Amino acid sequence: MVNKIHRNWLLALVIFTGGVLLGSRSDALMEAIGRIATTNETVVVPLPQKLEVFGESIPVNDPDIAEALSRELHANTYWHSNTLLMLQRRPRWEARVRGWLREEGVPEEFIYLLAAESGFQPTAFSPSGAAGFWQFMPSTAREHGLRVDAQIDERYHAEKATRTAARYLKNAHAKTGSWFLAAAAYNMGLTGVLRQMERQGERNYFRMTWNEETGRYAFRIAALKLLLEHPEHYGFHVRSEELWREESGRRVTLDSSVTHWGRWAQREGLSYRDLKRWNPWLRESFFDNPDSASVELELPLKR
Repeated sequence: MVNKIHRNWLLALVIFTGGVLLGSRSDALMEAIGRIATTNETVVVPLPQKLEVFGESIPVNDPDIAEALSRELHANTYWHSNTLLMLQRRPRWEARVRGWLREEGVPEEFIYLLAAESGFQPTAFSPSGAAGFWQFMPSTAREHGLRVDAQIDERYHAEKATRTAARYLKNAHAKTGSWFLAAAAYNMGLTGVLRQMERQGERNYFRMTWNEETGRYAFRIAALKLLLEHPEHYGFHVRSEELWREESGRRVTLDSSVTHWGRWAQREGLSYRDLKRWNPWLRESFFDNPDSASVELELPLKR
């Protein structure tokens, strides 16, 4: 009964939304949406007729481009648990991340690069050693001004890591002239992208050949844009009360050493777990601060 109600509701939503996705929707796409919404069939999801990301067009009429985009769209449409979790996490971070990106002068749609990298998890960690929202490697993080040591790892600091990633992307765009090439540089390194541009005599991501990972990267970002902006079109329905919202907090500036973060948290009316959840960049149970440098902590509002 619940499934039947859910499907009827989703079908009504599809009918109500009509043909609107990126300006137009083909009959084939509407048919596929209806099948996803009302059955348990695994169907081929047609591609949009036009698609832009970062203000740059993706040539979806090119058969190779269409196949590459279709691969990523299907991989994420049918990876239900991962996509549902991203949809739930997104509201907790979206407004802040978009604001930081905007302030740094890069397209807000790079939030979908963040989704591709970490799924909106600020504590994400890769076996390769990449960590945080933007999956910086330790050496790259240090090279671009983030503190990474035994006590503090700013790869896990949402704002600092986001601003650092944005500056990297902005610099890469200045060198390549394309936001998609800037995204490729984020994946494989700016030196590698510039080398490929010179080698291939091209300045267009979609007219170039890439290694497996970088070759999928732009299409993964585009697929996540489609899925996260219009989840109901791909059979995902998350009710408002099921979304994880941004929490109100307060900031505390600290300029002294802390011998025991657990006891410090208790004096603030918190658990050590709360302190770490709000400040995952704290890596030790203590904090040596011989230079009395200012450190800003985020804490939940006092109850």
